[in-house]
Amino acid sequence: MSAPVSQKIVRRVAGQNVWLGYKVEDAENNLARLPVRAINPEVLETEEAVGRAQLEEIRQAASRKEGDLVIILLGGRGAQGLYSILGQLAQTSEADELLGRLHVFTQDALAPMRMDNGLSFVRDFERLLGEAFFRKIRSFTPMRTDTNNLEGELTSYVEKLESLGGIDIFFLGLGPEANAASHLAYIKPGSGASVRDVAGVIPISSSILEHHIKKFKVGGSLVTERDETECRAATHILTLGPAAILGARRIVQSIVDASTAPAKREAFLRVLTTEISENPQTRAEQLDENPGLWLRLHPNVRSLVLPDVLVA
Repeated sequence: MSAPVSQKIVRRVAGQNVWLGYKVEDAENNLARLPVRAINPEVLETEEAVGRAQLEEIRQAASRKEGDLVIILLGGRGAQGLYSILGQLAQTSEADELLGRLHVFTQDALAPMRMDNGLSFVRDFERLLGEAFFRKIRSFTPMRTDTNNLEGELTSYVEKLESLGGIDIFFLGLGPEANAASHLAYIKPGSGASVRDVAGVIPISSSILEHHIKKFKVGGSLVTERDETECRAATHILTLGPAAILGARRIVQSIVDASTAPAKREAFLRVLTTEISENPQTRAEQLDENPGLWLRLHPNVRSLVLPDVLVA
């Protein structure tokens, strides 16, 4: 599903959402022809075990491929075990060869916002992974949020991602939504995302901003009054889209916080059990209503969960 680097990115509006992607002939019917697959969650006992499994995914990808690797970082709890391990490894020379091959990208971002705002995912990644990690990796490319041209910067971000050969590992979580629906990255229900969309600019509500601020504070982020004021004034979230997910060579999903976010249990169960239609229009409607289902169309998904995710 990955588009050629030379293909022009086109802008598409769906309601209040702006999607950036590639012109695909007969996209709806192409979507309907994608095989539907089961997701078989792998239950691990601790977040550290999840982190070690995620690190092993990076090591295996490196062993299978010559040259550099492109990975997409996951915000929130789902990969904090991995980041703790990577941060510790970066303090030694043990993994320098591996780290030196990594092109690291983010998958979503609040905007507009200063890049050094304590409530940005970039600052959180820096806190969790440490200075040595970012000094040793090949490159780090966040979504730029300190600009008056969000769409232009997001287009440049997508073009760089594609110029490096596309995504080797996309680390994803699962966000709960109303009616046991779910979001991936920040592809929200009803946002009109389609199979051709690589990235999008999505409006954000004040309630989500308040939740974000609370979550970062609880997580230990250093947040100033200026940071909070600016965060509450953010109007959009930048996100990767379905085409980026489907185009990744490997998806590694992790869900480790069902105890504090119990709505994830029902949302994940619905992803696992939904019968996805073969009818083009119906399938497109199902995916828009519950974007977590996009994972069921990817041929190479590993889902790592803690035991409490599958508790009724």
